[in-house]
Amino acid sequence: MLGTWLARGSPRYVSMEPGQTIAYISDIGATNLQPLFIAGSAVSVVIFDVCFVSERWLRHKGRLAHNTSTTQKVLSGFACAFAIIGAIGLILLTILDTVDHPTAHDICLVIFIVGYIISAIFACAEYQRLGIHFRQHRILRASFWIKLTFIFIEIALAIAFAALGRTASRRNTAAVLEWVISLIYIIYQAHYAMDFFPAIHSKNNRFPSVEEMIENGGNGPSYSGGPTFSESASYASENPMRANGQTVEPSRNF
Repeated sequence: MLGTWLARGSPRYVSMEPGQTIAYISDIGATNLQPLFIAGSAVSVVIFDVCFVSERWLRHKGRLAHNTSTTQKVLSGFACAFAIIGAIGLILLTILDTVDHPTAHDICLVIFIVGYIISAIFACAEYQRLGIHFRQHRILRASFWIKLTFIFIEIALAIAFAALGRTASRRNTAAVLEWVISLIYIIYQAHYAMDFFPAIHSKNNRFPSVEEMIENGGNGPSYSGGPTFSESASYASENPMRANGQTVEPSRNF
């Protein structure tokens, strides 16, 4: 869409404010490109939300590291739910264009952004807890930091976008920020591919369940060359350990 707008000579659209020379995504989406805007956005978010559901299923089946507590499962569920809410917001905002339905369009935009940021917060919390238990799986730690970075950057940019968009003289800056936000969101979507890498190696050698890891004394199979639980980051990492007859709280550093 950006390429089309530039190829057409950066035209001004009826939805653009006086003095605004850089089009918002919604300005371009309200033109004859609206069918492409709707289709592209819908396909994008549906595939993304399927990733959330697939990840939950793969963890349940042992193709990815198991959730070790009910809390992790609840966090995963909320991440899926808010991702779906964000997806509904995006689909509706593409249908309710900024020319004919400006207020509804803005409301759906807020739902989209807030929905996916909250989803990222829950996903980040889940991965932080998974990383405590599976310290040898560095991909969990990397994914956690990417999600956390996305949260802070998107919140900061969303606030700046909303503030700048209220001032007529700064609409061009706000439009640039909107394009940056969308690019970062695309990168965030793409990074979820790395979360599925362990499933490639666990096709014939699944991750052990929590019960199996406890039965094996925390030495179940690993897909990165090490034990499933290290001595310092076992399933008991949420439970006190005993050393020399004294109760010792495990390290919770991640």
